[in-house]
Amino acid sequence: MRAGFGVNKTVLLTGASKGIGAATAHALGEAGAHVIAHYGSDEAGARAATAAIPEGRKLLVQADFSDPEAPRRLWEAAVGWRGRVDVLVNNAAVMPATPLDAPEDEWSHGWDQALQVNVRAPADLVRAAVPHFVERGGGILVTLSSWVAQRGPRDPSLMAYAASKAAVKALTQAVARHHARDGVLAYVVAPGVVGTELSEIAAARTGGTDALFAELAMGEWVPPEEVAALVVFLARGAVRHLAGATLDVNGASYIR
Repeated sequence: MRAGFGVNKTVLLTGASKGIGAATAHALGEAGAHVIAHYGSDEAGARAATAAIPEGRKLLVQADFSDPEAPRRLWEAAVGWRGRVDVLVNNAAVMPATPLDAPEDEWSHGWDQALQVNVRAPADLVRAAVPHFVERGGGILVTLSSWVAQRGPRDPSLMAYAASKAAVKALTQAVARHHARDGVLAYVVAPGVVGTELSEIAAARTGGTDALFAELAMGEWVPPEEVAALVVFLARGAVRHLAGATLDVNGASYIR
């Protein structure tokens, strides 16, 4: 077991089935954490991502975040497993296309989906987690935002997605500012273009991967495993005064 977690650290990770979430589930397991792996519909993906974690150190929980009641049920299941959650990693997200010229029903549905899954669900989990952390003397929140929250999306149809990622960034910063004294350490991770299925779909709408890579300083996807390694580092809480920070992971393609 790698140092840093110990036998009692419990992490609730949302969106563990694929991409960054799957890589993070695997990395947390390797680090020795007890992992509550949330998934929406891809149970097989969540099981594959947690396959190397011993049965006693993992719990898979299904919750459809399009259901407003799902975050509450997920939190209750998470706390009920071992009586505590030490780290919440808000990763689950959808990326609906919401171009300005979309038909009214598609525009409205895309915004509703982005706001419910990407903003309201993680906010509801934060609302449950922060008092839990304060009562226990501290805890860690890691939020997966995106560079599109800061620079705007390359794909103009991702306006709702970009807005949702800006919203969860602001939410996390508010938690950091107002609860650092309570021992709640909140961090934002803002990846660039990560090699995931959603990124491939978005790239296909804007000229394909060759056109995308031509714009990137390293000319390649950000590996999900690198984002996962950063999340694990933050989940350890080893650098307390990094609380409130937004950490960019984009291969020098966007330097603030």
